[in-house]
Amino acid sequence: MNRLSLHTIDLNADLGEHDGDGVARDDAILALVTSASISCGFHAGSPEVMRRTISAARDHGVSIGAHPGYPDRGNFGRVELGLPVRDIAYSFSAQLEHFSAACETEGVRLRYVKPHGAMYNRAARDRELAAALCQVVMRFDSSLPLLTLAGGAMETEALSAGLPVVREAFIDRGYLSDGFLVPRSDDGAMISDAATAASRAVRMVLEHRVAAVDGTEINLSPQSLCVHGDGADALRIIAATRKALEAAKISIEPFAS
Repeated sequence: MNRLSLHTIDLNADLGEHDGDGVARDDAILALVTSASISCGFHAGSPEVMRRTISAARDHGVSIGAHPGYPDRGNFGRVELGLPVRDIAYSFSAQLEHFSAACETEGVRLRYVKPHGAMYNRAARDRELAAALCQVVMRFDSSLPLLTLAGGAMETEALSAGLPVVREAFIDRGYLSDGFLVPRSDDGAMISDAATAASRAVRMVLEHRVAAVDGTEINLSPQSLCVHGDGADALRIIAATRKALEAAKISIEPFAS
């Protein structure tokens, strides 16, 4: 931590989910974040994009995380499929192995795991799924931190299993009064104004609070702040957030290094 700073936070983005213009955007984002949750190629992206994003993150000195999601490319892994827990756990495990092999090829270390989209949201509420995913990570590498929604079932189950946990908050997503995210189909789900997102980020770190869509004040203690890298406003939001955090004398550092 910077000795002049009393607060530190990780800034992460979900990347490796697009070809074409998305690759250039990912590269620009990698210059601003400290951790990158990179698609394993099942919900989006491809093996080539995955390897290229891992390599770019390495070159930027960014911590690399596996970002496995539902194998549902048509819906970008953001629709709940109602799959049996055992099937989700099997896919999750296969994606970790696939991603880890790519990291080994690129000469980098896998630093953490973060489920994607609908899998992430279901695991935040569904203790059976959360426990199953935690067991997969335990068998794969019990030292790997799980990046997960602060206060959700995944955090509870990971702590119970003895896995390291990193609490995450979202600066580009709206919150419900119960601390979960507003569904993307509902009003208030997305925050596209960079100044608003940046202000929320600073408040999350300094005050450990965020306002829900109904005005309720939610308490949270994030260790990492996320911006979704696929959004049209992602780069502007991340740049504004980094500038605001630095102005508030908040040190921006990876939680895993």
